[in-house]
Amino acid sequence: MTALELVAARLADPRNAWSLGGSGALAEFMRAADEPCERDALQAVTARGAIRVEARGDLAALAYEILSAQPGLWHQGVLFSLPAATAVLPARAVVTGLGPDREAIRAEDRAAVLFDLGLGSAAFAFCVRTADAALLAALRRAAGNGFLAAGPALGAALVAASPHRVVISRAARIEVYQPIAAAGTATPEGPHTHLLPRFLRPGRAVSANIPLAQGRVPGFTLHPPHPAKDELGERKPFVAVEHADFQRLLERFGEPASVAAKTALRAAVERGDAPEAWRAPATRHARLACRIALRQLRTSGQLLGALRDWEDALDRNETGRRTAGPSGDDRGCD
Repeated sequence: MTALELVAARLADPRNAWSLGGSGALAEFMRAADEPCERDALQAVTARGAIRVEARGDLAALAYEILSAQPGLWHQGVLFSLPAATAVLPARAVVTGLGPDREAIRAEDRAAVLFDLGLGSAAFAFCVRTADAALLAALRRAAGNGFLAAGPALGAALVAASPHRVVISRAARIEVYQPIAAAGTATPEGPHTHLLPRFLRPGRAVSANIPLAQGRVPGFTLHPPHPAKDELGERKPFVAVEHADFQRLLERFGEPASVAAKTALRAAVERGDAPEAWRAPATRHARLACRIALRQLRTSGQLLGALRDWEDALDRNETGRRTAGPSGDDRGCD
């Protein structure tokens, strides 16, 4: 299976979600199972939002797992990337008008005007699109200034008008049509965006805990169903078939050293080896993969009798107590 074949298969299944952006600025697309959706192999459109993935042969998929700050849990996803030579966008640092959005996913949106909010990332552009005269005037007044320098007036105008949010990389585009949540209200279900100025890190394209190969730039991320967390990130009863599904993705698209480390760790626990005899993997990502393997065994209810000594040696125990061990102090939690 290629990266594009994986995209097509997962876009057909509404249990999967997608995101595009970076620290402090993110668009997410998801749809309900019974929600009307116009879809082809690399595109899905609902009344609440849309996603389009470019049909590029240089797109690569990286399945990853990283530790969660929640005791006993982990994050997972599939990061799609492009070579840096062809992936970089203009890193605009000021609000910039881009003219009519001729690349809009829906034909009826192509006359509306697109503005890059100028967050300064070369991996993605966070834009708004509108035909509203008052908002267009506010955006034109802000043009040439940084988003933060434009002040609260622009932010208030954006919330009040709720323009379409359009987040773009060289690999994909996510458009959100739902209103922006007002301050103090809950994020709407379904497609939505987060724009949190205090968390903006334009130079941080991807978490250091994801082993993206040097020379590649993140494009977007697939979020398959998590076996131990619901859509809101809350714990749920373990779902074995969802876990098995992602482990197959990890076998096909994961970092080989991390996948091998998990396999070896599980085999050692199954044999009843003492953790003191364990030889830690050479790389940080592989060591973190071993800790995740222990969390998954605990959460799935497997091999519970053999786990306590391993958890004490390699990971936090169920009370959250930090323990030292052969793998060192690879915290690596997001």
